[in-house]
Amino acid sequence: MPVTTAPVQPPHTAHGPGFDALRRQDPAIADVILGELRREATGLQLIAAENFTSPAVLAALGSPLANKYAEGYPGARHHGGCELVDVAERLATDRATGLFGAEHANVQPHSGSSAVLAAYAALLRPGDTVLAMGLPYGGHLTHGSPANFSGRWFEFIGYGVDAESGLIDYEQVRLLAHAHSPRAIVVGSIAYPRHPDYRRFRDIADEVGAYLIADAAHPIGLVAGGAAPSPVPYADVVCATTHKVLRGPRGGMILCGQELAERIDRAVFPFTQGGAQMHTIAAKAVAFGEAAAPAFTTYAHQVVANARVLADALAAEGLVITTGGTDTHLITADTTPLGIEGRTARGRLAAAGLVLDTCALPYGEERGIRLGTAAVTTQGMGEAEMARIAVLFSQALREEREVLAEVQELAGRFPPYPQ
Repeated sequence: MPVTTAPVQPPHTAHGPGFDALRRQDPAIADVILGELRREATGLQLIAAENFTSPAVLAALGSPLANKYAEGYPGARHHGGCELVDVAERLATDRATGLFGAEHANVQPHSGSSAVLAAYAALLRPGDTVLAMGLPYGGHLTHGSPANFSGRWFEFIGYGVDAESGLIDYEQVRLLAHAHSPRAIVVGSIAYPRHPDYRRFRDIADEVGAYLIADAAHPIGLVAGGAAPSPVPYADVVCATTHKVLRGPRGGMILCGQELAERIDRAVFPFTQGGAQMHTIAAKAVAFGEAAAPAFTTYAHQVVANARVLADALAAEGLVITTGGTDTHLITADTTPLGIEGRTARGRLAAAGLVLDTCALPYGEERGIRLGTAAVTTQGMGEAEMARIAVLFSQALREEREVLAEVQELAGRFPPYPQ
């Protein structure tokens, strides 16, 4: 099939006098933007942490709210002229608490890592012991990596998964909690495709008098759409991102009860951050509003349905799917049965227009691959397309034939920003 070479136009929210001015003033950056849009539109974006925002979210991100300095919180800013951005932030927090059933929301964190940093700052002191999923089993950098602030400032103990099933070993979590008496227990992962049992984590935390922190960066969008259990009723603090499945701008947020609200707010500002990014906060408000609509519930369930079909189809092609499947948008797989290590697999797939990540595999020496279905589902793809993607995967990994043109044809039928 022929490769699509037609020029790609930016979303209508970015196309007009503003973008035309950018092209005249700085054509190099304008070319980067158009090139990125072309890259996104002519391949399949399967990175589990990525998605396509709506034109409305993009419009808020590119708005004059980017000009406003707004240290502090609504009604208590350190700068004048914040009356309108106060409205935007209150809309964001009100929509977040309503969407997730939380008593309090802080929408100022610049990222998921910033949100976790603030949660630790609110609840812990340097040197405290924290129990979290170990990095080899899917833990995040903020869960004790020695290269990260978490591993330098706190004493992390890692829990793992069962060697045969790949599922969280809750008895091991309980034994480690009683052996080390952590100040906090973190539940959450970047590469665990199953729903954690938040109630069991809550029970274990209560047994040892620990705070329970849920790092829900990946599943929070599924929670918003009713396609995943919510950590809010069980965790003392929930940290999350607003991109990924939630389909908002890049950023973070924190949910908690009223008893911790002041401590969380002070940990975000002034302890770990300065001025809030008001254009991003407005874009978060837009995304929360979109996620409260019935269409988002349909979308979230389709994301999971697509992931399950894709996982089964990849298994049929010879990949080993960790935990035997998925409950979420996320799939992790071992490619070594095809005679190829994860990093090499990522390169071959990228050359075929299939973009994804590598990840650690529990108890494995080689790296595997990690992929997700959030972005392709936003584009409108369903189960039939997932089955086709699995075949293209296999052919690209086995180097049976060139599949780039077919990937581009499939992507072209589902443009992320239709014109």
